[in-house]
Amino acid sequence: MLTNEAYRPINCDDYDNLELACTKRWTLELILKNGEALKAKATDMVSRKNVEYLSIDLSGETRELRLDHIASFSHPELGTVVVSEE
Repeated sequence: MLTNEAYRPINCDDYDNLELACTKRWTLELILKNGEALKAKATDMVSRKNVEYLSIDLSGETRELRLDHIASFSHPELGTVVVSEE
């Protein structure tokens, strides 16, 4: 998804929870701000041109989600996290 909108960094605690999910390779239930719902394995955090992304494994396909496009994510060990901007 190409977008020219300015990137808005997310809250540090939310970022840390996503990093933990990647480290533990957790499968997250993600809700995007456009209403899309995904269930995917968190694999990596990527920063490119001052924009941060969550890399996920979605049924064997790698996809990158802009962090500021994620509305919420959840995992049984984490609960539900509503993403907020800095």
